[in-house]
Amino acid sequence: MLSGTPVFYGTRVPLQTLIDYLEAGDRLDDFLEDFPTVSRAQATAFLNQAGDVVSITP
Repeated sequence: MLSGTPVFYGTRVPLQTLIDYLEAGDRLDDFLEDFPTVSRAQATAFLNQAGDVVSITP
């Protein structure tokens, strides 16, 4: 955590930054190029977990 903001493990890159990139229409590869401390595995794991949370139906 960075002042309470969730970050990718071992980095100072907030998870929200990836969401912002994707919402802006950028590709995952663009994000990974701009933030080389984040691995593809970390980013895809986060997206998979976020997708699981969003797709939960009551």
